[in-house]
Amino acid sequence: MSEKDYHKFFEERFRKQDELLANIKGKLPDLKKLLEKTSSHWGYEDPIYRFYYQSFKIYWLQNETREIIGVLRELAPAGQSLCDEFEAIMQAGAGDVTFEMEHNKDWLKHTRVFVEAFFHAKYFLEMAVKYGRELEKAPELLPSGWAALLCLYNLR
Repeated sequence: MSEKDYHKFFEERFRKQDELLANIKGKLPDLKKLLEKTSSHWGYEDPIYRFYYQSFKIYWLQNETREIIGVLRELAPAGQSLCDEFEAIMQAGAGDVTFEMEHNKDWLKHTRVFVEAFFHAKYFLEMAVKYGRELEKAPELLPSGWAALLCLYNLR
C-alpha cells in the first residue's frame, strides 16, 4: 500500500467513525428507550430467570435480541456491515427457534445461545448509549467500549 493509499484508507475510516457517532447521537432517545426496555424486569431479569428455571419463555428472548440487532444495523455507517463474529453469535441465538419438548433433554445446547446472543447485543446497545452521551467526536485514544463498537462495524 502506498503512503497516499494508506492516508486515504485512514481518512475514510475516521470519517466513518464520525458518521457512526453521528448516527448514534441522532437515534440516542430511541436507543435509551430500548436500553431501558431490555434492562427492565420483563426485558432482562425475567428472561434470564427463565433460562435457569428451564422455561420455554426463554425462547422469547430471541425477539428482544432481534430488535436490538435491527437498531444496531440502522446505526451502521454507509457501506459498513456488522462483524463476522457478532453475526455468527446472532445467527446461532437470535433466529426464530421454537420450543420443542425434546429440547428439555439438552437444555443448554438449545437455549444458552439465546442468552449469549442477547448479552452480546445488549452490550453493544449499552456502549452505543454510553458513548452517544459521552463523546462529542470520535476519539483518537479509544475507550474500550468505543473500540468494541468500532470492531462491531469493522472500523478497527
